Amino acid sequence: MRDIQTLEDIKLLVDTFYGNVRQNELIGPIFNERIGDRWPEHLDKMYRFWQTILLTEHTYHGSPFPPHIQLPVTAIHFETWLKIFFETVDVLFVGEKAEEIKYRGQKMADMFSYKLDYIHKSSGQPLY
Repeated sequence: MRDIQTLEDIKLLVDTFYGNVRQNELIGPIFNERIGDRWPEHLDKMYRFWQTILLTEHTYHGSPFPPHIQLPVTAIHFETWLKIFFETVDVLFVGEKAEEIKYRGQKMADMFSYKLDYIHKSSGQPLY
């Protein structure tokens, strides 16, 4: 096994990860319902997001949190997402970038979970 080094590595990771997500009983239906037939568009966005974060090749422009505001998710959904994410990374890659992407995934899940919890418990105003 080797570390994540290229956009092709990121594509392999993203495609494998979302293939696993789509089959998961808890979070799969949420993703499949929201994304519908736009999976190629979503996957391309995820390639660019992780390429920008991990390889510092700035191809992603946008704000990742707002599309998640209306999702019916709680902490258990983020735990499931992270479990699948970590397992996918660990099966495919090993090394510094592999550890970094898991760290960044954890931080992103924590932030999204915190913000969504705040929104659900407050007036519904998002934290940006």
